[in-house]
Amino acid sequence: MLLQVKDTGTLVEVLKIEELIDPNTDVIHGKDQEGQEEQDPEPIKKENLVFPSGERIPRCWVDANYQKA
Repeated sequence: MLLQVKDTGTLVEVLKIEELIDPNTDVIHGKDQEGQEEQDPEPIKKENLVFPSGERIPRCWVDANYQKA
């Protein structure tokens, strides 16, 4: 799955979907999709990610207590 970093617009390949959808994890591991060479995985805070369309990722992926808000 590809997501986008809010500030830079850079596309990031999410390596483990489980990290992305786990609301108790605030960091995912992904690969930057800039350039032609394969990049090394790096930690990325979920709060900095959006879908390529600009839409925010679902709150239930970020906040474990989203139903109480």
